Amino acid sequence: MGITDANSAGFIHGGTVMKLCDEAAGLAAIKHSRCRVVTGGMDRMTFLHPIRIGELVTFAATVNAAWRTSMEVGVRVIAEDPRSGRKRHTATAYLTMVAVEENGRPVPVPALEPETGDEVRREREAQLRRSNRLAERQQIVAERE
Repeated sequence: MGITDANSAGFIHGGTVMKLCDEAAGLAAIKHSRCRVVTGGMDRMTFLHPIRIGELVTFAATVNAAWRTSMEVGVRVIAEDPRSGRKRHTATAYLTMVAVEENGRPVPVPALEPETGDEVRREREAQLRRSNRLAERQQIVAERE
């Protein structure tokens, strides 16, 4: 990360990290769906530790669950001090990506087939986050009526 990515304290702007998480999530979703995707939402972005100027940053994105036209992608952000090699988990994000055709209409995505224990756990947790999102949306709509 460079000086243009940082604030006056020498830490990387959260918005810069969020943008890069969105790009990593988009690439993972494109790879899974094999089509164009758009960001439907960011369910959660948790900043654990600051990232400093000069650190190398890795964004690891994984499709956690796939529904009819949308997918949840988890992004893990790792910062590395290039001099010491010390790595830190600095942030985690969960984004909903929607597969779309050329005119922007949603299209079906392939089912996700978890194989490992971690993949099964990530899908189960993604289902819980989705249920919470939908319940919250339903409650808000009901209270507006």
